[in-house]
Amino acid sequence: MSSLTPRQIVAELDKYIIGQEQAKRMVAIAVRNRWRRQQLPADLRDEIAPKNIILMGPTGVGKTEIARRLAKLTGAPFIKVEATKYTEVGYVGRDVESMIRDLMELGIKLVREEEHERVRAQAESTAEDKLLDLLLPGGGTDSTREKLRQQWRMGYLDDREVEVEVKENGPQIDMFSMPGMEQFGSQMKNMMGRIVPPRTQKKRMKIRAAWNILLDQCMDELLDEERIVEMARERVEQSGIVFIDEIDKIASSAASQRSSDISREGVQRDLLPIVEGSTVNTKHGMIKTDHILFIAAGAFHFSKPSDLVPELQGRFPLRVELQPLGKAEFLRILTEPDNSLQKQYSALLSTEGVELEFTDDGLEEIAAFAEETNSRTENIGARRLYTMLEKILADISFHAPDCRGQKIVVNKAYVNANLQDVREDVDLSRFIL
Repeated sequence: MSSLTPRQIVAELDKYIIGQEQAKRMVAIAVRNRWRRQQLPADLRDEIAPKNIILMGPTGVGKTEIARRLAKLTGAPFIKVEATKYTEVGYVGRDVESMIRDLMELGIKLVREEEHERVRAQAESTAEDKLLDLLLPGGGTDSTREKLRQQWRMGYLDDREVEVEVKENGPQIDMFSMPGMEQFGSQMKNMMGRIVPPRTQKKRMKIRAAWNILLDQCMDELLDEERIVEMARERVEQSGIVFIDEIDKIASSAASQRSSDISREGVQRDLLPIVEGSTVNTKHGMIKTDHILFIAAGAFHFSKPSDLVPELQGRFPLRVELQPLGKAEFLRILTEPDNSLQKQYSALLSTEGVELEFTDDGLEEIAAFAEETNSRTENIGARRLYTMLEKILADISFHAPDCRGQKIVVNKAYVNANLQDVREDVDLSRFIL
């Protein structure tokens, strides 16, 4: 994260997300400001709060993808939650603080993976020696061990079996898995784990599987669990990102207040202290949320940001509206990104020995029809391309195993032939596309 400028962050996001330049620039600045804050003296650093963001726009225009790619790019602990899954305190459902507990678990997983890579070379050497001990129970001579070591490294021993000690999975305690009881359930499991330590049992398995188990055991032995938790806590508190989707669903507009759920405004009240900065109790200690970046998103079809409680509005000072996608953007989505849909479908069918080629006029026709369908039915953005391509390529996908070695060209005529029925019947298109 420290080496990425806002321009570089936007350039990386451009590889996967088409358009929405204003939103990309805003999140890039927010991420860079976190690095800038770290360069300040400690007394001033604690005074600077993150500038939380609300992304507004119809579904399928890239709101979630921007946040997900941003977190992957920066290596920050990231969690995506749905605002509608939480309920007001006192009602059955997940409490809002659980998002921070989940973020902490993800932060620990992220740090542990990094630490595993750091000690991998040392762990591989130890695991190799343990594997040779299993192959030569008596120890053997140095020359025999070296000969076996070379055979293992060349893959000649992969079919042999050895006996390895593995931890038994203890009984699962699910009595506290109901909503709102997750924290208590995890504490009970930890307590039971200390009272009844995990037992081990010997299992026979192929050498390659045994090697993976031994490697994991050796890496875990080289790690300091307390240090991992401390590093994860620091990273979560200083660079964690929480993406709250569907936040417009907990906003009560004047038109829907009479029929709105009783807990809708209560969720906002519970969310408020988390966003503005509080301390959340987790099984790994207390987590401060003062400097966690919150990115909220919603379509805001039937409500608007001003329908949120005023205190919550003030904690999301940055707002950007994502633009609906048209034919030009659909065409770019089909062709430009590293994970474009035409590349995905071509790769899938290549596994059956079928070569799939999209012509320029075929892609333009798909983009034009996607724009037309979105305009006359619900606008679901780029997700419309998924339904259209599945409809167009349904026959090819079904008969692909029988068409090995063939080349299939998807041009304008082919697209029109497969979409003719839904194009002529508007009512049918509402159900099919």
